[in-house]
Amino acid sequence: MASYAAIGVVCTAAYVGLYAALRNVSSAAVANVLALVITATANTAANCRLTFEVRGRDDLVRHQAAALLALAVALAVTSGSLGILDVVAPHRGRLTEIAVLVAANAAATLVRFLLLRLVIGRARSDRSPAEWAPAFAALSTSEGAGG
Repeated sequence: MASYAAIGVVCTAAYVGLYAALRNVSSAAVANVLALVITATANTAANCRLTFEVRGRDDLVRHQAAALLALAVALAVTSGSLGILDVVAPHRGRLTEIAVLVAANAAATLVRFLLLRLVIGRARSDRSPAEWAPAFAALSTSEGAGG
């Protein structure tokens, strides 16, 4: 699970950088969507290959469907967070926006991991559900950043 955490840290840093750059020329909502789509795509590809060791085109449609669902959840969580932030702190600074979005992405990261693990775990016949427990335990102790 170290690879999942490392990928998460790198993707979170990339998300923050993209969001900050895009926020200079667009609204928070647009910057969030663009940064999230770009980094979630990279995150899913990296995790399929490095964390879950998916090779070739086996079950590609299933993996992409899970990734799209995870992206939809992440967009809902981050967009909802921005909406709440608009009500609670309409005159906030960029650092506040980024902090809220990083926290929202951390929650979305857990959902992404669970979805990918469920879909890829089912697709791989060499793993049983009993083997998932150590992965979830490792995630709860090592996964602090979203991505």
